Amino acid sequence: MPRVIRGFPEAQRAQAARLYWEAFGGKLGAVLGPEKRALAFLTSVLRSDHCFGALDDQGRLIGVAGFKSPQGAFAGGGFNRLRAAYGLPGALWRSLALWALAHEVDNHRFLIDGIAVTRAERGKGVGHALIAALCAEARARGYDAIRLEVIDTNWRARALYEREGFVATQTERLGLLSLVFGFRAATTMVRPLG
Repeated sequence: MPRVIRGFPEAQRAQAARLYWEAFGGKLGAVLGPEKRALAFLTSVLRSDHCFGALDDQGRLIGVAGFKSPQGAFAGGGFNRLRAAYGLPGALWRSLALWALAHEVDNHRFLIDGIAVTRAERGKGVGHALIAALCAEARARGYDAIRLEVIDTNWRARALYEREGFVATQTERLGLLSLVFGFRAATTMVRPLG
């Protein structure tokens, strides 16, 4: 089993960005790409105080699980960081696209902001351990449910979430935004923490 810690080792910040990009590059590639810029942007914005990391027995980062709070998000960044990475014109359209994808706030359920596990470690309990850490954090903050979004093309992640007790509550279609993001719909899944 991996060792789960709050945050990630600062020396492995670039690895955290790489993990996030490997998990979500297919979803965000058209907006945050090209890869080199996306990795630079993610390396600068990932918040260690809004995630848990999974380390192997040699201390290497093999998974991350981010969350949102009223104080921010694991993979936030804001307009100024987008401008620093992509210039003003690039930041303008990227911020609009990202806002359209994830602008909701949920004050009643703890929000997961991405779970990523290295390919070599998938299916070995890393995702389970990270979800357990997120559930414990949600309980400690007084939430009675935890929520995430899973895209229609990520059947493997959805299967994991269903095994972990998440239930689909609604599916939203992206419409024309599917041309930008490369998936057609996202399903909200909720796990009660009672």
